[in-house]
Amino acid sequence: MQSQTSAFVSFSSEFRSVRFSANRSTSALGRATFTLPMASNSKLSSQIQNISLGLNDSEIDRFADVGNKVADAAGEVIRRYFRKKFDILQKEDLSPVTIADQAAEESMVSILMESFPSHAIYGEENGWRCKEKIADYVWVLDPIDGTKSFITGKPLFGTLIALLHKGRPILGIIDQPVLRERWIGINGRRTTLNGEEVGTRNCAKLAQAYLYTTSPHLFSGDAEEAFARVRNKVKVPLYGCDCYAYALLASGYVDLVIESGLKGAGGVITDWKGQQLYWEASSESHAPSFNVVASGDEELHQQALDSLQWQ
Repeated sequence: MQSQTSAFVSFSSEFRSVRFSANRSTSALGRATFTLPMASNSKLSSQIQNISLGLNDSEIDRFADVGNKVADAAGEVIRRYFRKKFDILQKEDLSPVTIADQAAEESMVSILMESFPSHAIYGEENGWRCKEKIADYVWVLDPIDGTKSFITGKPLFGTLIALLHKGRPILGIIDQPVLRERWIGINGRRTTLNGEEVGTRNCAKLAQAYLYTTSPHLFSGDAEEAFARVRNKVKVPLYGCDCYAYALLASGYVDLVIESGLKGAGGVITDWKGQQLYWEASSESHAPSFNVVASGDEELHQQALDSLQWQ
């Protein structure tokens, strides 16, 4: 397993399009898919990482600036609908979608198309948007990850944004627009929460770990039994945070996140066999489903994999 880096981005359930979380910056969720390259805290390391991608700091700063504007636009739409009455529609996969999801995504897409007309966009609600079938830069969006939380008035959903450059993540954002909390992960830099650096905490034993998963009901068959093996060993199992669980992991409040059926993932997140996950966005791609484990501690991560016993 790769050692932890400063941030990870992951695609998630329903399409959990871009989850990311901070990890210990000196050692050990985007879905090698969406693994942000390992980096130390040094400015030199950051520069080396970016040069290897053919990017400079000013370019990345501009991407981050636009990413913030995209998150702001989505947040304005979402807050207008939060805890208000609106119609709830049903997608083909039976998951719910609302006018807030749709309007928020359109507001995000509008900014990106104006700012970077040559970039591709892959959105939760409308998929691929680009004249070309492939693109060097792809923005991956989920306006409301956790729609069920949103429609029931629980402010633990999030807006998810990632930017991929030639298949590698260089920027990840998770934004909670009601609580006005925003985590930003940038290639080669420390992850921040509202501008302040954050990091995961040490927890080397399952018996001391606080575990999150969106819902135990999302596991079935062998996956349900595998999850139970981990759940029965942790200190406290917790439920119901969607992407917000990864934000809590980023800030060092929980230790472990395990989920089944994520569509696209990466970062230090691995699958249940300890393998990194891969998904390359294109006009013909469909987000696959993954079983995912993410941890803020490398030893804890391995213990979770050992307990899952996934073949």
